[in-house]
Amino acid sequence: MIDYRSLTRKELEDLAGNMGLPAYRGRQVFKWLWRPGLSGFHEITDLPSGLRNVFAQKGRIARLKVATEQKSVDGTIKLGLGLDDGLMIECVVIPEKDHLTLCLSTQVGCAMGCSFCYTARMGFLRNLEASEIAGQVIAVMERLGLEERPRNLVFMGMGEPLANYENLTRAVQILTDELGLNYSGRRITVSTSGLAPEMLRLGQDLDVGLAISLHAPDDEIRQEIMPINRRYPISALINACKSYPIKPRRRITFEYLLLQGINDRMEQARGLARLLRGIPAKINLIPFNESPGLSFKAPSEEDVLAFQKVLTDAGYTAIIRKSKGQDIAAACGQLNTMPLLHTRGRCINTNTA
Repeated sequence: MIDYRSLTRKELEDLAGNMGLPAYRGRQVFKWLWRPGLSGFHEITDLPSGLRNVFAQKGRIARLKVATEQKSVDGTIKLGLGLDDGLMIECVVIPEKDHLTLCLSTQVGCAMGCSFCYTARMGFLRNLEASEIAGQVIAVMERLGLEERPRNLVFMGMGEPLANYENLTRAVQILTDELGLNYSGRRITVSTSGLAPEMLRLGQDLDVGLAISLHAPDDEIRQEIMPINRRYPISALINACKSYPIKPRRRITFEYLLLQGINDRMEQARGLARLLRGIPAKINLIPFNESPGLSFKAPSEEDVLAFQKVLTDAGYTAIIRKSKGQDIAAACGQLNTMPLLHTRGRCINTNTA
């Protein structure tokens, strides 16, 4: 059956044409698909009842099922979302001063194998469909009763977004369509562990923010903690960044996870400053978030501040990112649904606030 929420507006218009219908019927369906609360074609009131039945018989409106909800003491909310095949993903709603940011997943698990990431311990199970990626926004709005959508979207949840390129870009097209959820590309950030060719392709195909999970200033350290560096070493990654089509007044964000005794020394801060010279860059410094089974530790606050000072003295914007949701394992690198899958038969909503 057709998964209607995985189709762009143009594809729905073409589908309508193939059914012998005018293109505007496809536009009507597309607009309704991205209204929170839609449960079926019987609710699409500006379609004749006969057409509603035809569309309903040919396909389905994919819906994510909220299996768990956890709320942190800082207001962060983590939702466990059930997929049709019984697998699960997590997404995170992050409260900011005057808006919400939603952290989205693109895969069930991840194949990148980064040694500091709890999601990596799941391995890779499968890619998410476009409907499952974009549908996280609808699921959050419905679950939390939001009249307005989250302001910012960051593809920093489970999985490597650029390893699921076709579904990622299709989902972004849907999310940015004015008849869909009408997001500006400036409100969307795609994070990658460093798939250099796909980075350049992304810059050509979409106008969104780019974040690089760098985490080391040299190949020796990066290869130790990020296996992807064997395929795309730092030189390839930096060359891709220098070739990336950045619009005026925009910057590439470099995420740098600080691991005590691994990549947090002053010589590494100076190496990072040299490495990024000539790239319009913003640096997010992230003290490590501890997770079960991972032996890394976060550096001291004094060491984090000293690392930041090296970068700011070199002229960079370097922000220490305070991770939210740590008490519910919702912070950067902590998402993992295997415990939920193991107890799925008795999974209930929880609230730790």
